[in-house]
Amino acid sequence: MGAQDADMHGMYAEARAALVREMAAAGALDDPAWRAAFTEVPRHLFVPYYFVGGPAGYQRLWGEDPDPARRQRWLEGVYSDTPLATRMHGGELVSSSSQPSLMAGMLEELDVRDGNAVLEIGAGTGYNAALLSHRLGDDLVTTVDLDPEITESARKHLEAAGYHPAVVTGDGALGCPARAPFDRIIATCALPSVPRAWLAQCRPGARILAPLATGLIALDVRDASHAEGHFLHTPAYFVPLRGGTAEPAPRQLGGLPRRALENDLFRFLLSLTAGSLDPHEALTLWHREHRPPRERFGVTVAEDGEWAWLDDPQGPYAWPLGGFAGE
Repeated sequence: MGAQDADMHGMYAEARAALVREMAAAGALDDPAWRAAFTEVPRHLFVPYYFVGGPAGYQRLWGEDPDPARRQRWLEGVYSDTPLATRMHGGELVSSSSQPSLMAGMLEELDVRDGNAVLEIGAGTGYNAALLSHRLGDDLVTTVDLDPEITESARKHLEAAGYHPAVVTGDGALGCPARAPFDRIIATCALPSVPRAWLAQCRPGARILAPLATGLIALDVRDASHAEGHFLHTPAYFVPLRGGTAEPAPRQLGGLPRRALENDLFRFLLSLTAGSLDPHEALTLWHREHRPPRERFGVTVAEDGEWAWLDDPQGPYAWPLGGFAGE
């Protein structure tokens, strides 16, 4: 390693350490194993470029820019606790690197144990798979994405960083039966409901953590047909899962008060009840139950359907979730 390379290596390591200190100060990374992963996995290798928005549209920042000031902006963004837009198509965001503190919170909530086999839905840049591989070892980690360009890019990033989990091109809604069974499934893309195929590929006692309705649902799997759990308190906004998803019907929100529509928790309830509860009924429920936070809601997956609920799966407030095409 030459002197310049050594300087760059030290600069990246210092930037990672500063990010980890910032995340720890904010209450993330209580688990020493995940703290070590975020300290040692080089995020800059997974985001060699990204896009930042502005009045004139998106601007591309990259690590090989000849302009030193722009290179510095790129580096500061890479090791900031912010999400990064990494892939655009037709002006639309199709892939991103999530906010590191949110990633850390999700990984800690996944509650992995030594020897657990993990399936990640949504390969993204490969950074999350690298963190999982650091914690569990390459052989126990599988990441799947529908877009072959994304999986190829993620694979290259992972190899550059020294990690070699299984990177699979396929429909995430179908899981990855060739690599099953799994002890944990984590999704890094938003879902309309929980695919039944995932449960069938889980061992009994497995845990599924996935973005749903601007929240994060944590499900405990009983068997191939049954899972249940509560939402975490954390808000979560992810790029939608592409593949076997059914398109949601547009909602008519006329007449709803602006104050409610601007409230994050009410928007969560609207998203969770889309297609099954009139928005004005949702507003009535929201007021009656004193603006319930996300963690009062949950989801049940059973042989006879899949539904969300407030406080109690068998209580008075329950409604079906939108499903996947073909289910």
